[in-house]
Amino acid sequence: MKYESLTKEELKSNLSSEKKRYNSYLKEKLSLDMSRGKPSSEQLDLAAPLFSVLNKDTKFPKGPDYRNYGLLDGIPEMKKLFAELFEIPEEYVFVGGNSSLNLMYDMISDAMLTGVLGSTPWVRLSGKVKFICPVPGYDRHFNICEKLGIEMISVPMNEDGPDMNVVESLVASDPFIKGIWCVPRFSNPGGIVYSEEVVRRLATMKTAAADFRIYYDNSYFVHVLTEDAPKLANIFRIAKEFGTEDRIYMFSSTSKITLAGSGVAMIAASPKNMASIKEKMGWKTIGFNKVWQYAHFLYLESAEHVKSIMREQAALIRPKFDIVLDAFDKAFGDSETVTWNTPKGGYFICLKCMNGTAKEIWTLCKKAGLTITPAGASHPLHFDDSDSYLRIAPTYPSVEDLKKATDVLVTVVKIVTIEKLLEKAN
Repeated sequence: MKYESLTKEELKSNLSSEKKRYNSYLKEKLSLDMSRGKPSSEQLDLAAPLFSVLNKDTKFPKGPDYRNYGLLDGIPEMKKLFAELFEIPEEYVFVGGNSSLNLMYDMISDAMLTGVLGSTPWVRLSGKVKFICPVPGYDRHFNICEKLGIEMISVPMNEDGPDMNVVESLVASDPFIKGIWCVPRFSNPGGIVYSEEVVRRLATMKTAAADFRIYYDNSYFVHVLTEDAPKLANIFRIAKEFGTEDRIYMFSSTSKITLAGSGVAMIAASPKNMASIKEKMGWKTIGFNKVWQYAHFLYLESAEHVKSIMREQAALIRPKFDIVLDAFDKAFGDSETVTWNTPKGGYFICLKCMNGTAKEIWTLCKKAGLTITPAGASHPLHFDDSDSYLRIAPTYPSVEDLKKATDVLVTVVKIVTIEKLLEKAN
C-alpha cells in the first residue's frame, strides 16, 4: 500500500487496524529472534560429517604430525583449499583459528602497537588514527575501531560499493587515514557486490598514508542465493599489476559453511605482509588447531565441493529470504518511504524505513517479543543520522517463527510509518 497517498482519515483507519493487530501480538508473549546472521540448526546439521571424518582417516599426510606443535600458518591442505577458493597463491594464505573477526582485531591492534612493515606504531602518531567506514556496514567492524580509539569516517554505499569519489578524495589528502573496512561480496547488511571498477579503484587509488590498508572481509564469498549472483573481481590480481599488493589484508572463514563459531579462519596477504603476520603471530601462539583444520579439509575436499555444500545451504535459506521479501513487497511494494534490497547472496536484508522511525520500530518490536538488530548498529558509534536503517536476519528462526516474526515487523513498520505521516500532516 502506498501510505503516502492516503488521506488523513484513511491513515487513521489503517492505524487503528494495525494497532489492534499489534495488541494481539502483545498478548501472545512472543519470543522471536531475527537479530543476527546465525545459521539454523538445519544448516549446521549439514556439517555433521566433520565429527566423523577423522575416524575414517586417522593417518595424517607424511610430514609434520598435526597433533603436535608446528605449522604456525596452518596445514598445507587448508592453505591450498583457501587459495583455490579465492584464486590466489598458496603462499598468500595464513590459516588460523575459528574466528576471522579475531584475526581482524589482531591485525589492527598489532598496527596500533607495533606498526605496519616498519612504519611508526599508530599509538605513537601525533594525530588520531582514522578509518573509512562504508555505511550501512557491519557493527562488529565499527566496534573494533571504537574500542581502540580509532576515529571513523562514514562514507555512503552505492549500488556497486562505497562511493569511490569520496573515498579517493579522503585517502589522498589525510595521512592519518590508515584503513578502510570492506565487505566486498554480499555486503553486511546491504547485500552489495563491489563492481570491478570499485575493486580496481580500491587497489590503485593514491593514499597519503604509506601504511594504509584495506581490511577486506570476504566472509560471504561463496554464500550465493541465486544463480545470477554477480562475481567479484580478484583484488590481488589487480593490485599485483599495479604494485599495490601490500595494502590488502583479506579475511574469511568457514563459519557459515561448516559450523558457526567452530570453523576455520584465514588471512590472505602479500609475501611481505605474510612474513610480518607470521612473525607477530609467533609472539602470541605456538599454533592453531591443526587437527580441526585437517578435519575441515577432509570434509570440504575442494573448492568445487565447497560450492556444492553452499548450494545445499542456499536451498535451506532461500525460502526464508523469500518469506520476508514477499511480505515486504505485499505490505510496502508501492511505498516511497519504505524500501529494501533483494540480496543475491549473504545473510541479510537491509530495510530502509522512513527517516526518523528506526529506533521506534526497534522499540515496539522488542515490546512485542521480537528481537532485531538495534537501530543504528549499521553505522559507526551506533549513530544513523537518518534513523532509518534496520538489518534483518532471516536465517536463524524456524519457518513458522520467521513468518510470525515478519508479521510482527511489518505491523510495527506500518504503525510507525503511519504515525509519522500523520504527524507530518498536522
